[in-house]
Amino acid sequence: EVQLVESGGGLVQPVGSLRLSCAASGFTFSNYDMRWVRQAPGKGLDWVSAIKTDGGSTYYADSMKGRSTISRDHAKNTMFLQMNDLKPDETAVYYCHANSDTYNYWGQGTQVTVSS
Repeated sequence: EVQLVESGGGLVQPVGSLRLSCAASGFTFSNYDMRWVRQAPGKGLDWVSAIKTDGGSTYYADSMKGRSTISRDHAKNTMFLQMNDLKPDETAVYYCHANSDTYNYWGQGTQVTVSS
């Protein structure tokens, strides 16, 4: 069974930090490009960051550059997103997504709430 399980979300104060994790199982994690996507209340999906299969190529939305780091650990079949200096308008459900030429998979999401 294919699974992507996000964790690490929660309530954080503005300018605080969180580290999200996405644990993959049921498919060959190292063969998939990975990305984080978020959805704020009442809004559409918003791409956050992406990492290629080799882990050497990473991409960030302009709003995330300089304060976020995406990474992956193939030994643990897990992807991470370190987010710093979080802002209230970044309150959203954060999803991880795995993509190959043939298949793509979504996790169930983890809630991030930025509020004082």
